Amino acid sequence: MYKPEERLIVALDVPTQKDVEQACAAIGDNAVFYKVGLQLFLAEGAGVLSHLKDKGLKVFLDLKLHDIPHQVAGACREIARMSVDMTTIHTMGGVEMMRAAATAMRESALEFGVKPPILLGVTVLTSLNQSQAGEIGIAAKISEHVVRLATLAKESGLDGVVVSPLEVEAIRAAVGEDFVIVTPGIRSSADVVGDQQRVMSAADAITAGSTYLVVGRPIMKSDDPGRAAGAVVAEIERALNAKT
Repeated sequence: MYKPEERLIVALDVPTQKDVEQACAAIGDNAVFYKVGLQLFLAEGAGVLSHLKDKGLKVFLDLKLHDIPHQVAGACREIARMSVDMTTIHTMGGVEMMRAAATAMRESALEFGVKPPILLGVTVLTSLNQSQAGEIGIAAKISEHVVRLATLAKESGLDGVVVSPLEVEAIRAAVGEDFVIVTPGIRSSADVVGDQQRVMSAADAITAGSTYLVVGRPIMKSDDPGRAAGAVVAEIERALNAKT
């Protein structure tokens, strides 16, 4: 269903469009899907999305919306207008908010004559460990809490979730195969973990059931971003072949 190179999403965690242009040139054909987060979007606006789309690339607009249902629905309408391929809201906003977002996204995409973006629910950030989750009132084990949120996301009409690779296998068992699972926190044994707490290799994440992998610093900070991206794609392909 998905080619190996389509399963890699490179996180453009950079401040300017010039940085984006340099990164895309360095990575070349080794990636076709890029993530635009808060910093870059606030700095450059929708123009950076158009720049990527004009190059024939796929765009994941990762804003992690979390507000009252009416506000999130309105924001989803505007995101649909931008013709991105994927976007995020927070599952902790609740079922009503998630349903409002899903409805607004589908209806707006139909109105604008575009393909609806894949709407993902962010569960628990990969920068949080169990102790830190407890500090903000998550009493359950993260693995159990995330499965609960993923199940609610599917019931609310979302297309998938963003989760740590450590929770993928349990979520896949709970929600089935027709649900998108996007996993950040992808690192090899040679990579610096940084502020990510719950990490896994690309091969292990694919084997566990991830649909897409988000990789940022291991590619963007590499001396050779194109080679680093190609290595992740090759690892994804080996894992997919091993599953068949």
